[in-house]
Amino acid sequence: MSLLSLHFFDQREQSCLLVCVGGLGETRGGHEDRERYQKKNSIHFGGDESIAQNSNSRSGKGDLPSIPGATGGAARNLLACRSPDSKLHTMAGPGMHQTQNLSLQQVLAPQLQQSLLILQAPLLELRNLVQQEMETNPVLEELADPPNAEAPAESETPPADDNFKEEFDRLAKLDDEWRDYMAQSSSYSGRSQEAEEKRQFFFDSIPTQETLQQHLMGQLNQNVLNADDRKTAELIIGNVDDNGFLQTTPEEMALNTGIPKEDFENMLTLIQSFHPPGVGARDLRECLLIQLKREGRQNSLEYKIVADHMQDLGKRRFPEIARRIGIGVEQVQKCANNIAQLDPRPGAIFAEAPKNYVLPDVTVEKVNGNYQVILNGEQIPHLRISNTYKDIMAQDRNGSDVKDYIRDKIRSGKFLIKSIHQRQQTISNIAHEIVKRQREFFDKGSAFLKPMTMVQIADAVGVHETTVSRAISGKYMSTPQGVFEMKYFFTPGYQTATGESMSNTSVKEAILDLVKTEAGNSPLSDKEIVEILSKRGIPIARRTVAKYRTELNILPSNMRRRY
Repeated sequence: MSLLSLHFFDQREQSCLLVCVGGLGETRGGHEDRERYQKKNSIHFGGDESIAQNSNSRSGKGDLPSIPGATGGAARNLLACRSPDSKLHTMAGPGMHQTQNLSLQQVLAPQLQQSLLILQAPLLELRNLVQQEMETNPVLEELADPPNAEAPAESETPPADDNFKEEFDRLAKLDDEWRDYMAQSSSYSGRSQEAEEKRQFFFDSIPTQETLQQHLMGQLNQNVLNADDRKTAELIIGNVDDNGFLQTTPEEMALNTGIPKEDFENMLTLIQSFHPPGVGARDLRECLLIQLKREGRQNSLEYKIVADHMQDLGKRRFPEIARRIGIGVEQVQKCANNIAQLDPRPGAIFAEAPKNYVLPDVTVEKVNGNYQVILNGEQIPHLRISNTYKDIMAQDRNGSDVKDYIRDKIRSGKFLIKSIHQRQQTISNIAHEIVKRQREFFDKGSAFLKPMTMVQIADAVGVHETTVSRAISGKYMSTPQGVFEMKYFFTPGYQTATGESMSNTSVKEAILDLVKTEAGNSPLSDKEIVEILSKRGIPIARRTVAKYRTELNILPSNMRRRY
């Protein structure tokens, strides 16, 4: 495609004309094309007669000429502009031009994306991905048993299509026999009544977890209430969260519903008498007071401390509480221990967190003093290309479309099998390198975990760092010390005074041990922990100790003190 541009600019008249002629195959003769276009459409350039007349014009007057053979909106749409001396000129409209941009983009091929997805997927998720691929790719079939060296060759087994034909004939025969039996039996009427009752009882016996709201509604149904009180109580139950606390106040509910405030307060008192103790409270203080009152301890010292000194109790200001009440600090400490036995979230027992089960991809076992890495491949289907489609490819009677389709599916299936094998090999190499570098961890525990980065493993295995990151993502390793996520073994560390490397996980374990063995009446401060670790040859900053202590859910020293 060529583009011929005629650009005339008259500085005196401050007017311009741009005519773009475009067409396929116009690579030469631009001057002749211009003259032929001028003669055909009677366009006069720079003359007194400046009105362009087009033989193909729809309106005849004021219409603009269309260029034959032009392509694109920029060539077909022209604008007319008039100069100060009333001469009509033609120019290209704003935005009516074409531009070409050259850019480079890096796009992952679909097969490469599939390979990365297989590498990153955990074991159970990988099985689902393989099952989905088997549903869309007919040439893939799953082996009942994993292939081994003692298994006979595929050529010795009968063709897959023969096996399928025999199995189909056998199933068809059974189906015919069953239909004949059903036709002859007039007493058959589906399941019996007894069978249906057993079946329904089985489904009714399946345990389901009861929610807190269902538990409260069950207790509400046991009380005789009129319609208005029942509606009020249901509104209160609907505003109780999963922890058992009321998320609004009787004043707000009365304002929103028009029901008197006293009715809400009466029904709230009823609900607070339900199980579990403390449900329906508006804050932690009321929750603890309800539980103490239900235990008959409304006249106890614990009740007085919670009712009058809840803020000081939360900040463990035991000396201040003792001074105000006029008792010893040791007695306040004893009361605080009793209060700690109460449930701060009474509704949590009805909203337990779901139990997540993991299936380790790698198992490390110690055999004859050496650690062996065993890959868990039982959950991954063992695939192969079906012999039936191989035979179809060998037949000459099938058309090219059929062969191209099967060839594409075979190629996709082989790539999937290869990707699974590469995934298993990559994980195996990484696991062997982890066991090699973390030998002391497998022998003695987390305190002897050494610092290790993904770059080090990537260099040792011969892959990129991102490959290691994908390979260990969501994967777990079963070890003699327990089940750990594979990311657990990758941790930065410190260099001790003796030149040895120590991971930050080991430092956290050391801090936790110091807190566990500290004196209750004189807990270790962050500065004291830094000094103790420095004497052990572990250089660490105080802010790092505070960070690790927060990650370990350890309170500050002033809140760990016991009297």
